Amino acid sequence: MSWRIVVPGSTANLGPGFDSIGLGLSLYLQLDVTPQDTWEIVHLSEHLPQNIVIEEHLIYCIAKQVADQYNKPLPSCKIEMSSELPFARGLGSSAAAIVAGIEVANLLCDLNLTTQDRLNISSQIEGHPDNATASVLGGLTISSMTKDGIVDTLHVNNVDASFVVFIPNVELKTSEARGVLPEQFDRPYAVEASANANMLAASLMARDFKRVGHYMEQDRFHEPYRAKLIPNYDDIRAAAKEAGAYGTALSGAGPTMISIIPTSIEQSFVEAMKQRFPSHNIVLTKADEQGVQVTSIAAV
Repeated sequence: MSWRIVVPGSTANLGPGFDSIGLGLSLYLQLDVTPQDTWEIVHLSEHLPQNIVIEEHLIYCIAKQVADQYNKPLPSCKIEMSSELPFARGLGSSAAAIVAGIEVANLLCDLNLTTQDRLNISSQIEGHPDNATASVLGGLTISSMTKDGIVDTLHVNNVDASFVVFIPNVELKTSEARGVLPEQFDRPYAVEASANANMLAASLMARDFKRVGHYMEQDRFHEPYRAKLIPNYDDIRAAAKEAGAYGTALSGAGPTMISIIPTSIEQSFVEAMKQRFPSHNIVLTKADEQGVQVTSIAAV
């Protein structure tokens, strides 16, 4: 028996929804998993590293951690891995890998994890629920996590808008992006930041994408401090707005930026942005509607 695990990447925050709002994207991590006598991991995508140390590989580490959590030995297998998600770009590559690793353990150890188990474990490992819940469920997720690691998620599908990501050819580690954030905010500032986050969430629920775009650009929690780390931050926001975007924000911690646009202008918008920002990889994407998927496949 072999399995195929497909996990969507994601964007987090959408501006002021800091560490809480996530959106699954139609960019995917795929693993083909086949039990065998020894561990083997093969990277099929060109941008994935070819020098692989099994015991240091994130998929293996997560699978082993979950198996240990349930006091189960982790059987060996061959994993063939391909990915449309670049590393350290703000498109949820680490969360997707965590969700995939959980599924590897679930399959090999026959854990019978529930959806809630997946949400809790992935968010606990990530440290926050935005990307993880979006990769588990797909669609739009608005989440909170208790100090005990219990996740509560409001899940919305049918996000009928288009998204364009601006991926620069530079990495930005989340730890570095968090290092520039202030330790605390004054109360009036925090009230404004919280109100903008509330309006973003309400606008998303109402599918009022024009208003969503407005509030994506009203973050006070993190973007004012991270903007200096992002190539062409102000230029991309201004050019996207001029080309018809509802709004543009950092994707997660960056350095990728993401615009929400009307579906009617997809092609003209992408072409205009490719001409304007030739050093960026401009990718049109949609909201993923399914979340992580596991199917049986013929043994390789």
